[in-house]
Amino acid sequence: MQFALKRMHWSQFIRIASIVSNRHIEATPMHWRTRLIHSEATVPGGFASLSTPVYRGSTVVFDRQASVADQWRAERGYSYGLYGTPTTLELGARIAEMEGARHTFIVPGGQAAIALVYLSRCKAGSHALVPHSAYGPNREMANGLLRQFGVEVEPYDPLVGEGIARLIRPETSLVWCESPGSITMEVQDLPAIVAAARSRGVTVALDNSYAAGVLLDAFALGVDISVQALTKYVGGHSDLLLGSVSVRTDQMFEAVGSVWHQLGMAVSPDDCSLALRGLQTLGIRLDRVGRSALEIAQWLALRPEVDRVLHPALSTCPGHAQWRRDFKGSASVFSIVFKAHFSGEQVAAFIDALSLFKIGFSWGGVTSLAVAFPDLQRPGIDYQGRLVRLNIGLEEVDDLKLDLAHALQAMALTTR
Repeated sequence: MQFALKRMHWSQFIRIASIVSNRHIEATPMHWRTRLIHSEATVPGGFASLSTPVYRGSTVVFDRQASVADQWRAERGYSYGLYGTPTTLELGARIAEMEGARHTFIVPGGQAAIALVYLSRCKAGSHALVPHSAYGPNREMANGLLRQFGVEVEPYDPLVGEGIARLIRPETSLVWCESPGSITMEVQDLPAIVAAARSRGVTVALDNSYAAGVLLDAFALGVDISVQALTKYVGGHSDLLLGSVSVRTDQMFEAVGSVWHQLGMAVSPDDCSLALRGLQTLGIRLDRVGRSALEIAQWLALRPEVDRVLHPALSTCPGHAQWRRDFKGSASVFSIVFKAHFSGEQVAAFIDALSLFKIGFSWGGVTSLAVAFPDLQRPGIDYQGRLVRLNIGLEEVDDLKLDLAHALQAMALTTR
């Protein structure tokens, strides 16, 4: 045997050793419990589907120790499920493609997106600006958590335009915009605000949820960060919570990404899969609800009970000229203000009398929604509970008009 081995080429020896080794493994079968974990079962390859697979996983397995790296930058490879699976990263890539962004971070919700922007751009001693018409939880964070951290967030008139230059200080690190504004729908002069902020080296972030990242090109207007509540139009069916933070430059990618990494903002691949599905129908849904909402807004503007309709495509909406200049269309959500002789109790009766319109927050789904804001105020304006926000869904417009007409009649018959 020794003589035979000496005459063999070394590669033959290794092959024989391998065969012997494999036979040893086969001769010593694994316990069935071990086999449950270390299965050798296979399935045929070549399955091509129109749907993105749902990749769930926390641990990422490496081929060898030298490949192990704990890092969050997806382009350098996967390292841990917290930083994304192929499902979550595809959603981010699709949103970035849609918005024309350098990169998009997917986060657990719209409020998480707002928090990520604040925490990546502000520090103790920083000053930030936020419009009066910003999403309520944005302002709550400004007055709560950020104040505790020594960040001053100053509210400003959303229609200030280039006048925002007077509000920028040496310590200003962030200007928030939201256009149209939450509930009261003011459309901001984004180019003017961006120009003033950029001349001072200040980051501009935009809550771009109303436009779903497509009806307004934030980055073409010079915005640095665009956030969305993907819960709204991208999800589209009122059954998931997700947010996105899209950045324009490599520098912002590193600044936002390092904080995103530290905060551990994990998202569910299952929710991301639903959002990917929602993207496929976003175009037709957005077009349908946009046309329906505008028709209903125009109809309500002619009703004797209604004092004002706050829809960006109507001249009665503050900043309408900016909407015509910057936007490619309008979406599903708008507000109405009832005439002054109606009481808050009558407005509540209007809401309660609705049938197809469900009572609830949020918007962007297939179901029409209505909600009143009894305590809503803006500087110099007290709506006295007469403002109602509507989200128009995919129901037939004539059916929605009948529902609204019935509720308006019920409101008029309700005693003050």
